Amino acid sequence: MSPVRVPAGQGASTPLQRVTQPWPVADGGRVREPHPAEVAPMTLFPEKPDVKETSFSLTPESSSVPRARRMTRACLADWGLREEHSTVAELLVSELVTNALHHSRGTIRLALSFEDGLLRCEVEDADADPSPIRVYQACEDDERGRGLHLLDLLSCCWGSDRTCGGKAVWFELPAHAAAEC
Repeated sequence: MSPVRVPAGQGASTPLQRVTQPWPVADGGRVREPHPAEVAPMTLFPEKPDVKETSFSLTPESSSVPRARRMTRACLADWGLREEHSTVAELLVSELVTNALHHSRGTIRLALSFEDGLLRCEVEDADADPSPIRVYQACEDDERGRGLHLLDLLSCCWGSDRTCGGKAVWFELPAHAAAEC
């Protein structure tokens, strides 16, 4: 195996995150040196940026919706995010928890994270339906069916992922600390 190579212009004081590792490449039964395009930077000891994250378990009852809003508000205030971000996040978390209550059984998990100016909120439930979620076109008289439409309008991106026990619906919002402009 080849030794670790340090690109030209990088000496012993170069941070480990910038060192590249050219692993040998199997090519028809023989080992060859990799082509430069195959050599990618390798993070040996990643420097963890200022990431904030937490998660909560919620019981499958209607009181979990206001509880999720309160926990979201308290967490984002603790992280120092501006109130307008908290208000939108609370609304969207409320919609996702309500959907989880209507479409699944069992414990619901609310996860919040903030990194590099991006707030991510995720609600995981035990919905066994493998169908992808989609925005419902609510009629004027419908009392329900607008939650995902709000998610689509107010978040910068959103989606759902299958999990071992069900699905996770998430959204992201650009967010800044209260002191930032």
